[in-house]
Amino acid sequence: MQKTIRLPFPAADPFILCAADGRYYLYCTSEDGSGFPIYTSEDLQLWERCGTALGKETSRWGVGCFWAPECYEIDGIYYLFYSADWKVNPTGALENFRIGVARASTPSGPFTDISDHPIFDPGYPIIDANVFAEDGRYYLYYSRCCYEHKVDGLEESWIYGVELAPDFSGVKGEPVLLLRPEQEWEGRSAAATGRRWNEGSYLMRHEGRYYMTYSGNFFAGPDYAVGYATSAHPLGPYAKAEENPILERSRHVTGTGHSCMFRTTDGTLMICYHGRTRATGRDRIAFISPAHFTPDGKLIVETE
Repeated sequence: MQKTIRLPFPAADPFILCAADGRYYLYCTSEDGSGFPIYTSEDLQLWERCGTALGKETSRWGVGCFWAPECYEIDGIYYLFYSADWKVNPTGALENFRIGVARASTPSGPFTDISDHPIFDPGYPIIDANVFAEDGRYYLYYSRCCYEHKVDGLEESWIYGVELAPDFSGVKGEPVLLLRPEQEWEGRSAAATGRRWNEGSYLMRHEGRYYMTYSGNFFAGPDYAVGYATSAHPLGPYAKAEENPILERSRHVTGTGHSCMFRTTDGTLMICYHGRTRATGRDRIAFISPAHFTPDGKLIVETE
């Protein structure tokens, strides 16, 4: 059985693409939020830096807080979805995050924004873009930030889904609320922060059902963890798994979250996520662990 791989460099909000050239590419958030480092590997064990996908020096609309990149290969073009602080901020909001998309001809970039503005403006700050494609349709999933979103005395982050225009220039219809903090484990950091989170979603399909992994609790705290929910349709409704969380702190790693799923070149299902160790301190590093589905459809992460 494969074991968990610990990557030897800082990599917050990691996303792994298995590209057409047979290599793996990892896109991640830098701790200072200035841009998106790219690393590449042939075997998931040995990695090398191969550039920066995008950042505040090259973005056409973002001015900081470049977070949570995800890259997809579509018809030979590479599309990078990401969140950043939007330069258009007439009300002076302290959190003014939106989601945009850039493209490149190779997985190592350079990437160029397809527009001088975000994909759309829902009227509140959003982060953590994830895209799912099926039958020629594209769906965007994102997290509404806790900022100024108070529910029962606490600020909350919720996960929404909306269909994308085929050219990614906008959205079709209205966003649909999919997940909000409801389970006990999702409130472990609420007393200390005044907030509850559902964020960092990732959608995949397995045997006709849709599985959405997501993170709960404060990203900078030890209780950041991963759960999942299932649905019969990409836009829900979703039911959270009773066995959540499926990935959480251990003796050696804390703050495990913001995950993505992918299959290796031999078809093995893996989950990539970030966490912290005593040696790394506040810096987040990436881990890659095997995962599998049980015969009754439960998603299991195989950590050491």
